[in-house]
Amino acid sequence: MRPHQLPATPGRPAPGAIGHNRGVVRPNYAFMPPEGVLVSRLPHLDDTVVRVLAAPVLGARFAQYLLEIEPKGGTPVPFREDGIQHFYYVLSGTGRFAIGDAAAMELRPGSFAYVPPGTAFSLRNTGSEQLRVLGLRKRYEAVGLPQPDPILSHRDEVPVTNHTGMDGRGFQFLLPRGDMRFDFEMNLMWFKPGAYFPDVETHVMEHGLYMLEGQGLYFLGTEWHEIWAGDFIWMGGFCPQQYYPTGFGDAAYLLYKNVNRDVAL
Repeated sequence: MRPHQLPATPGRPAPGAIGHNRGVVRPNYAFMPPEGVLVSRLPHLDDTVVRVLAAPVLGARFAQYLLEIEPKGGTPVPFREDGIQHFYYVLSGTGRFAIGDAAAMELRPGSFAYVPPGTAFSLRNTGSEQLRVLGLRKRYEAVGLPQPDPILSHRDEVPVTNHTGMDGRGFQFLLPRGDMRFDFEMNLMWFKPGAYFPDVETHVMEHGLYMLEGQGLYFLGTEWHEIWAGDFIWMGGFCPQQYYPTGFGDAAYLLYKNVNRDVAL
């Protein structure tokens, strides 16, 4: 306890600064720490707290969620949406995921699933602890190619690459990179202490970034923000951005970006 700090009263916040907030929402980006993201619920998910991280009302062209699924919770029946594709990544807990008529896969931290548009799937917590999952929905941009195949896998089955040639940076492409059937990527980005973006990036792709571990400084627009595990960032197209990890350990985040499609006019 700091000098002159009064103890907290049960059921009441501790005395101190009112309204301290790390979060920022700008026209072309948003930085949202978890303490400010309120709970919601959805009718197709039983015993599940939903925290909406990104949505069109924010400016994003996709929706991203943190799902907190209690034991025996999840989809009571298979769920599907015409024209909408889904992606899920397990943060903690255990469960089971099934796509269409394929055999279900047991889930553990690092498991992920891609669900093609219009395909039914089920997600259930089969363990005794809460199952925490990142979810993403995006309307599929068809261009005359066959739609992608479903994917059920684990990050341990995906090689770590370094296509930039910069020491200390690793990439895991959870969806097949360069496959034109896909209109977005989901990548795990790894940073050793001291590694960083060599330049401030300004490009057309938008991003949804969820910090998985470690900490660092993220440049957005004209401001630096200190981020750590559990924080979320939305970046619109052409938002200036750069990342510099801090701390003594590795840093990692899961990154969404839209790719492989021309600009809509």
